[in-house]
Amino acid sequence: MKKVVVLGAGFAGIKTVVKLQKKLREEVKIILVDRNPFHCETFRLYDVVSGEAPYTAISYPVADVINPKMTTFIQDEVKKIDYQNKTVELAKHTPLKYDYCVIGLGFTLSTFGIDGVQEHALPMYNVESAEAIRNHLYASMRDYKKTKNPNDLVITMCGSGFQAVEVTNAIAMNRPRFAKLAGVSPDQIKIKMFNSSKRMLPMFGDKQCNYALNKIKENDIDIINQARISQIQADGVCYKIGDQAEEKKLATNNIIWMMGFSGNPVIADSGFKEQRDKITVTDHLTAPESEDIYVLGDVASVPQPGKSWPLPNTGQLALSMANYAADDIYARVNGYSRPNPFVYHDLGVVVDLGKSAVGLALGVKLYGYWASVMKKITIDKSIFETGGVKGTLSIGRFDFYH
Repeated sequence: MKKVVVLGAGFAGIKTVVKLQKKLREEVKIILVDRNPFHCETFRLYDVVSGEAPYTAISYPVADVINPKMTTFIQDEVKKIDYQNKTVELAKHTPLKYDYCVIGLGFTLSTFGIDGVQEHALPMYNVESAEAIRNHLYASMRDYKKTKNPNDLVITMCGSGFQAVEVTNAIAMNRPRFAKLAGVSPDQIKIKMFNSSKRMLPMFGDKQCNYALNKIKENDIDIINQARISQIQADGVCYKIGDQAEEKKLATNNIIWMMGFSGNPVIADSGFKEQRDKITVTDHLTAPESEDIYVLGDVASVPQPGKSWPLPNTGQLALSMANYAADDIYARVNGYSRPNPFVYHDLGVVVDLGKSAVGLALGVKLYGYWASVMKKITIDKSIFETGGVKGTLSIGRFDFYH
């Protein structure tokens, strides 16, 4: 019986397991490995950071979706993949042998070599980091109540991608919570966002982009445009504007870092050819070093025909890749012809702006209420694909009335 080892219970990993269980019944043995016993809808981490909800509101147990007759879950940390001997080294368990290995280990954040990032900034890329940011913000607010240090009331986002925009707006919507802890009025909580690009939210046209920027402004978020961060200090962010030589400093005790997305360091540690801990995959989403290793989600770099940059790593892409990988493994296990090369069909994107949203869905431009509804439908669709009816009823979004 063939053995499939799946590394990571994120969108790509959990979806691969769920689909293989349906397609192959009990024809293969599956081993799923993750550090946590739950699957988290990571694109909803802004609810955790802002204090809007605990991680349990955006997660469900892995045990809810695995078939114990064919799938074994191991809670552990992946240390290395030996693709020559087809084994996976774990931190606490004996090495795992595999016939096919699916890597879906998620992402980390790069420092870009900027001094002080590791020491003083708060990265956000998983449940633990999101909780750390929330707890830090709470601690700063309580500290202000005692010390009256104005830096405690300044919350700074380094980064302006769509995930950074969602986190920042979620924090802005929860100003009253932070203000109550600090003993101040909500308007005293200052929120800053550093944007290094010439144009934010490049996936949208001018009208939608301007709509989003206006909503961000309405949420009293100050965007510092064309800012090049030069150093992170314990009490602030040093930066320059455009080509200007003058260095400025924003005083703050709350620095969230969401710049420079990278893959997982296990990729480099395992000897794969990589760039920023990502593997450029083949047409069948496998690693160039081994046809028996599928590389999905945030650790994969998927080329776009006719373009010099890869597809953006999103939950939607991860689910699509997982569907393809499961079909390919199914065909190979049964000796069938393999499917045609992977082709991605982008269904659109919706960015949450607090009490509003903006998005594209199947080419249709959405604003405000209807964009918010589509965001919740997208969330529920994602949960259903991995967690089924039980998962959707448990952590789905059904508050379509606002």
